[in-house]
Amino acid sequence: MSSSVAEKLARKSSRRPASAKQVRLKLVYIDFWSSVKLSFLVGLCLAIIAIVGTFLVWTVLNQTGIFDQVNSLFKDISGAGGADLKSILGLGQVMGFSLIVAILDIVVITALGAIFALLYNLSVKITGGLLVGFTNN
Repeated sequence: MSSSVAEKLARKSSRRPASAKQVRLKLVYIDFWSSVKLSFLVGLCLAIIAIVGTFLVWTVLNQTGIFDQVNSLFKDISGAGGADLKSILGLGQVMGFSLIVAILDIVVITALGAIFALLYNLSVKITGGLLVGFTNN
């Protein structure tokens, strides 16, 4: 006699839950390379978000005509021989700047992750570690 998944879940929910066992552990070491790899991945994700976000914001501003208005205002203020802001705020220049910032973002976040792991491992010698509680429910 086979029972459905819903029946199994109903039987589980009707059971009385066992008392939750709590465990207190100390975090006394953070692996340096694990921290570097994780912080690199976080930096890479943030860099991708920054590049895509920059592209989307530039596209919205360009479609709404804000760049044209700012360019005409800039030409009015600077005179007839003023520089063209459209050449400065073009998609290529903006995305190039965004790419440079994203690369710097990856490097800085990776370095901060490494520094955090080193500082935490050094501070554990003084403080004894971070006490963390876990439960099994």
